[in-house]
Amino acid sequence: MCAYNRVNGVPNCADHNLLSKKARGQWGFYGYITSDCDAVAIIHDDQGYAKSPEDAVADVLKAGMDVNCGDYLKNYTKSAVKKKKLPESEIDRALHNLFSIRMRLGLFNGNPAKQPYGNIAPDQVCSQEHQALALKAAQDGIVLLKNPDKLLPLSKLETKSLAVIGPNANNSTKLLGNYFGPPCKTVTPLQGLQNYIKNTRYHPGCSRVACSSASINQAVKIAKVADQVILVLGLDQTQEKEDHDRVDLVLPGKQRELITAVAKAAKKPVVLVLFCGGPVDVSFAKYDQNIGSIIWAGYPGEAGGTALAQIIFGDHNPGGRLPMTWYPQDFTKVPMTDMRMRPQLSSGYPGRTYRFYNGKKVFEFGYGLSYSNYSYELASDTQNKLHLRASSNQLTKNSNTIRHKLISDIGKELCEKSKFTVIVRVKNHGGMAGKHPVLLFVRQANPGNERPIKKLVGFQTVNLNAGENAEIQYELSPCEHLSSPDDRGLMVMEEGSQFFLIGDKEYPITIIL
Repeated sequence: MCAYNRVNGVPNCADHNLLSKKARGQWGFYGYITSDCDAVAIIHDDQGYAKSPEDAVADVLKAGMDVNCGDYLKNYTKSAVKKKKLPESEIDRALHNLFSIRMRLGLFNGNPAKQPYGNIAPDQVCSQEHQALALKAAQDGIVLLKNPDKLLPLSKLETKSLAVIGPNANNSTKLLGNYFGPPCKTVTPLQGLQNYIKNTRYHPGCSRVACSSASINQAVKIAKVADQVILVLGLDQTQEKEDHDRVDLVLPGKQRELITAVAKAAKKPVVLVLFCGGPVDVSFAKYDQNIGSIIWAGYPGEAGGTALAQIIFGDHNPGGRLPMTWYPQDFTKVPMTDMRMRPQLSSGYPGRTYRFYNGKKVFEFGYGLSYSNYSYELASDTQNKLHLRASSNQLTKNSNTIRHKLISDIGKELCEKSKFTVIVRVKNHGGMAGKHPVLLFVRQANPGNERPIKKLVGFQTVNLNAGENAEIQYELSPCEHLSSPDDRGLMVMEEGSQFFLIGDKEYPITIIL
């Protein structure tokens, strides 16, 4: 699906380089491409990119889009052909992509209701296999953000009473993100925790985003007498969903006051669970010694309560990683409409995403803790010098003075021949089995403002028992993974040092052109 936004001034749905060259050519996508709803209309009506509705239709079909969510293709394709803005061959191409998918689905093989996928009933949707998958997705997606003194996992035997506090603790709709179907059955965090500790008291602490002093005081009373306190707060679909842009990065209402008051009153450091789709500035909780652990649950779905309880009580070893940088509240000073990736020192613009953002972080992209400690080492025999020098004279003339080379000049053949393998040995030093994602980054010795601080070039997940080790392989292309854009936006290879980053270790590799 192509979206509304524009890259380098070109709307996604009108971007031939994105849809045809990259998606279909480079990535090998062979389905059909649809627009986000009204994205084609917006190209003319709101963005003014196309001079007429017919121009908008011609732009998107020529770019490689096949069907739109909306009425623009229905209303203006015929007139675009009549005005000679659009050749019929583009319509034929789009129809070929659409009908080939329908044929693959067997929709022309007789009565669709009698075909293999023509009568999918609730019992198939809610099969044991699918419910197990929902649980696995929740387990894999939950991220442990703080646990310095190993408060988690809690002991099932030593925890005699539990206080579960927060507006997201016992509401099944809070488990679900934007665009969800009806769940088969839901288990809230409260229900999941009650399956472990029967002596559990619950208090919402807040009503939606509002917390009264009386409500906070009541939550504090409950927290004072419990062996352990679990706080379940964060955001919900009233703060973040399509058409609901957040204007800040802090917890809504008086949630911070509730967290601080309860954590201060509790017998032991508390566990804070956050439901949210985007980042939240919880720096106060990160550095509060009364808050022993922080868990980010995202919107974990129907099995989210079960998965949380399993992690909190040690029946599942967390292994999730953050898919985004968690920025501080100060980042909201950057205009939401300024989508530049690279920082600009002269204006104080900090850049965006882990690749370019150079400001303070609450938690960084790829961050995530486990109940096990893992070690990494580069185990491959790959030489630490990579020669990208052609056998002909096309690259070797005056090679001593060459510092950069365009990827387009290196050529596909040499790029393909120069692929190499990086082998990483991973060991689980903990006492629990764990599913662990291993992230491989690369950084240049002197990245500067134009080049990324670092970039993810590979990730794989490995399942390791306690004390077990394994080797995983990454196949890398220097032209893809070790190149960077120059000041013109063209991809180049730079002679000199780069570094692989695995965990907190760096391994140098030298590029020789």
